[in-house]
Amino acid sequence: MLINTTFKPAWWLNNAHLQTLYPALIRKTPAPVLRRERLITPDSDFIDIDWCGEGRQPLIILLHGLTGSSQSVYIKGLQHTLLQQGFRSVTLNFRGCSGELNYSARCYHSGETEDIHFLYQTLRQREPDTLFAAVGFSLGGNVLLKWLGEQGNQLSLFAAIAVSVPLVLSACATKLDGGFSRLYRKKLLDELKQHIQEKQRHLERQGKRLEASRIERLGDLSGIKSFWQYDDRVVAKLHDFKNVHDYYQRSSSRQFLKSIAIRTLLIQAVDDPFMTKDVLPDLDELSASVHLEITQGGGHVGFIAGEIPFKPDYWLERRIPEFLRQQLFFDLGSSG
Repeated sequence: MLINTTFKPAWWLNNAHLQTLYPALIRKTPAPVLRRERLITPDSDFIDIDWCGEGRQPLIILLHGLTGSSQSVYIKGLQHTLLQQGFRSVTLNFRGCSGELNYSARCYHSGETEDIHFLYQTLRQREPDTLFAAVGFSLGGNVLLKWLGEQGNQLSLFAAIAVSVPLVLSACATKLDGGFSRLYRKKLLDELKQHIQEKQRHLERQGKRLEASRIERLGDLSGIKSFWQYDDRVVAKLHDFKNVHDYYQRSSSRQFLKSIAIRTLLIQAVDDPFMTKDVLPDLDELSASVHLEITQGGGHVGFIAGEIPFKPDYWLERRIPEFLRQQLFFDLGSSG
């Protein structure tokens, strides 16, 4: 279902790059009080999760984007808003993103859904009666949609929201090879390559020579200039894909939209500098549970409104809680 949106970009942030860069570079967010917990995964590694809020209120699982964490401004801003509106939240820091390097060569990627499923099962076992929902941004949104499609009607969530999702990974990788978008590509790739180097040294210090050798065999990564190259040399090899084409084909979330049974809001901007219009799905690709909301502006995880310069209105932090409340009331009404 296509929902007409009322989002109007701030006139003083009137293009996709300003919308994208302003919150990342300028925004100061209230620091919500967080409680960190470490979960040991089935493969004897770990994930760190950061809790916000106490009690038994509905719980929202948050998934960040590429090279992000629970400290990303869009995560902190949303956690602060959710807490004010009576929701608890818990952010999954993807492996290696919590500030501490992991025990294995394995990282996270756009199609890795084992950790979110492990987290969901762990929390559901602890709190069988709690109302759960999930929100994912960018890469985290792709992971979320793929997981929802894989699980079908096996999940107990009252809602899900995915924002600025690279629904077709190959098209998004190519988009980042051109124009101003190359600056985003360079920053992300520099961070990823540095992370891989640090992980190899970390594994060697820990005496995990077999894991360190898996990274060493990737070779010199300094010449990598595109996501096509990085995902072929690093992601595919570390995660048992045949090559980058296999990784992109199997991990792109657009193909999973038809199988989603959870009431889901998908928010995409036409001007997102990380993708093209061709990435957007047709309505016949959506299940009846997926609501697609397309905005003309907003950039990538931007969506900043507001008439007064430097007094931004972060629209996502109004729209996301609004959708959660609507679905929560629907869920409670149905059960009543």
